[in-house]
Amino acid sequence: MKAMILNSFGGPESFELRDVAKPVAHAGQVLVRVHATSINPLDYQVRRGDYPDLVPLPAITGHDVSGVVEAVGPGVTAFAPGDEVWYTPQIFEGPGSYAEYHVADQRIVAKKPASLSHLEAASLSLVGGTVWEALTVRAVLRVGESILVHGGAGGVGHVAIQVAKAMGARVFTTVREANAEFARRMGADVIIDYEKQDYVDAVMRETGGRGVDVVFDTIGGNTLSRSPDALAQLGRVVSIVDIAQPQNLVQAWGKNASYHFVFTRQNRGKLDELSTLIERGQLRPHVGAVYSLADIPLAHARLESPNNGLLGKIAIAVVPSAQQPLN
Repeated sequence: MKAMILNSFGGPESFELRDVAKPVAHAGQVLVRVHATSINPLDYQVRRGDYPDLVPLPAITGHDVSGVVEAVGPGVTAFAPGDEVWYTPQIFEGPGSYAEYHVADQRIVAKKPASLSHLEAASLSLVGGTVWEALTVRAVLRVGESILVHGGAGGVGHVAIQVAKAMGARVFTTVREANAEFARRMGADVIIDYEKQDYVDAVMRETGGRGVDVVFDTIGGNTLSRSPDALAQLGRVVSIVDIAQPQNLVQAWGKNASYHFVFTRQNRGKLDELSTLIERGQLRPHVGAVYSLADIPLAHARLESPNNGLLGKIAIAVVPSAQQPLN
């Protein structure tokens, strides 16, 4: 099978497309013909060497799969050949999704929502699971509460807006002016142009000085230290960004704030919950660009570019027939 191999840590040129042995499904596993995958910040973090002790080289990386079951191992009862499935491979526990075939434990695999294409499903598995854990498990966002989603036009942010709205929250988000209409279409109630407005001032003005109940950090920087200024009493901050520099959180004491740090955990349950929102028409990922398996280095380079012009996610069509017009 064809696979994109990471030979060394570094830039996008560190990848090489090679022929490698096709994997085999063992007990409790399914062999999936990968139709589509996608690119996430986690992918370029792995590639550049942020987690060197966890990724033995050479490696097949990648963290999203949408495809069709080709074979099942002994003991598999939930799936059969021909089933369309989606999932996030177990991170740092084996080969990833940048290949024509992938083997996964049946416990992390779910039936793909029928209304999503493979490109759309592959664009949602990791970010959707992350958002679900961040908002429902950690932040415990409730009906009638308010949330500030940083980076609402991004791969994670545009999903977070939709999930928060489905949960009955009032959604604030930060985007640049050019992306304001996109964030509004995703369901955001209050759009904050971060290039022209201070988000703390905007939140406090819109809430009459109360602040929001939850801040969802997808951007890093000084968000952890500034978030208490935008929080209501007993507010929650959830971050998915690994921030190396120390942060002064003294302001959080005055708000009785709680902080949660999320590195998504794989399970079928989260995907099934997301599928319910999808089938109700409350959630749909936006595919902003599509590349081929061979062009994964170009896709990495684009996602890392600070002014890449992207809305939503970059998807990878591993099977050429997975291509579709962009939504």
